[in-house]
Amino acid sequence: MPEQDVDVLIIGAGLSGIGMACHLARQLPARRIILLERRDAIGGTWDLFRYPGVRSDSDMFTMGYDFQPWMKPKILAEGSLIRDYIRRTAEEYGVDQHIHFGLKVTAADWSSSRSQWTVTALNETTGDIATYRCHFLISCAGYYNYDEGYSPEFPGIESFKGICIHPQFWPESLNYRDKKVVVIGSGATAATIVPAMAQEVAQITLLQRSPSYYLSTPRYDNLIGLLEKILPRQWLYRVLRSANTFLQRLLYKSAMRWPEKMRKYLLWKVKKSIGRDADMRHFTPHYPPWQERLCVVPGGDLFKAIKSGKARIITDQIDHFTERGIQLKSGQGLDADIVITATGLQLQTFGGVALSIDNRAIPTNRLLSYKSVLLQNMPNMAFILGYTNASWTLKSDIASRYICRLLQHMDSNNIATVTPRTPDNEATEENVMNVLSSGYIQRGKDQLPRQGKHAPWRVSHALEADRTMLLSDPVDDEFLEFTAR
Repeated sequence: MPEQDVDVLIIGAGLSGIGMACHLARQLPARRIILLERRDAIGGTWDLFRYPGVRSDSDMFTMGYDFQPWMKPKILAEGSLIRDYIRRTAEEYGVDQHIHFGLKVTAADWSSSRSQWTVTALNETTGDIATYRCHFLISCAGYYNYDEGYSPEFPGIESFKGICIHPQFWPESLNYRDKKVVVIGSGATAATIVPAMAQEVAQITLLQRSPSYYLSTPRYDNLIGLLEKILPRQWLYRVLRSANTFLQRLLYKSAMRWPEKMRKYLLWKVKKSIGRDADMRHFTPHYPPWQERLCVVPGGDLFKAIKSGKARIITDQIDHFTERGIQLKSGQGLDADIVITATGLQLQTFGGVALSIDNRAIPTNRLLSYKSVLLQNMPNMAFILGYTNASWTLKSDIASRYICRLLQHMDSNNIATVTPRTPDNEATEENVMNVLSSGYIQRGKDQLPRQGKHAPWRVSHALEADRTMLLSDPVDDEFLEFTAR
């Protein structure tokens, strides 16, 4: 295939990639852009995951784009609705016409002499190689490996005669009606799957090694129907988005400032939802709130499934698998027709793309992030990672707007390249997602870029600080090295 030249190349056509492309279309419409998407559909995570009940774990008023109102009353939306929302947004801003599907980006090399990236992409169906050249490269490939989920090495699993699946690769034809199901895990995925399957299975068990914190929320925002009769659509969206952003931040800040009080509050909510017979051993984590993300329970669906007797929670460790199910270290045996390993993701930065400068490989896990958007010593490259302690899109939106500001500054000042340069003794061994102690982050912590001791090299995880730094502070500072065209 012939080489193609563009101004901006975006890796990934999921929530972040489509959002980035739309911001460019709105603010820099003359820019020639291309999005390279490995899969054959828009949506990223929300097209890949198809397990029962798959939904957002953040409210859609903050998870939606800041420029594209989400006006459905459901607070936590199903994956299919999110997928449709992303597709409609791409179509509305015309960025769907700039997506090249079925191409896995394998490498990107920066040429100092040409001030240009050469991006190599593989068509995994045909084996053909496509080459692109761009002036600015943006990775919107997320943070996990699409090819592999994480499943521990369970002793004896090869002897199990039932079906064992990972939610990341859910088989469309799976029949679980009247089956005995065990879901291994204690995170958001497990908390979603259990109530979604409970009404059709004979019995479903959530098997966890240690508990998580749960937060019950309403299913619907009943104010929408009332307020949309009074306020214009865009105004109403801003009101709801601002209100929910405030509540998210309040919840997180309260957990950081008063962890014991927040712990008692969350446990009280669970006790109230399940009733006096609740065995709180299964709901009382050993860590303070927000060291891992809270598991949101819309309409208390998980608690209702437990109260009905269709679902149960067991806190124990797996000794080994048997032909019929799982033998626990306590001595209890769990019969199972289906075992679902909701045991997490495998971290992967920048979609696994091999990055280099003048054909010299760059170990990006040793580089510091600048404003959580650019990378130390990497010319004309940005990446987008959303928040881990709030809605992903709150961060991806302002990161996209910052990138547009940066490109506008470069245009206005006839600048060819921008490269972050780090002062001496700034580096730490902390990665950019260190705010969480979740298993998947700890397993992959050495793959992630690092952060520094001070701003703008330190990740704030705070919307207020990021808004100022990315949207108000001058683009040109002492840490950015610009070269003229």
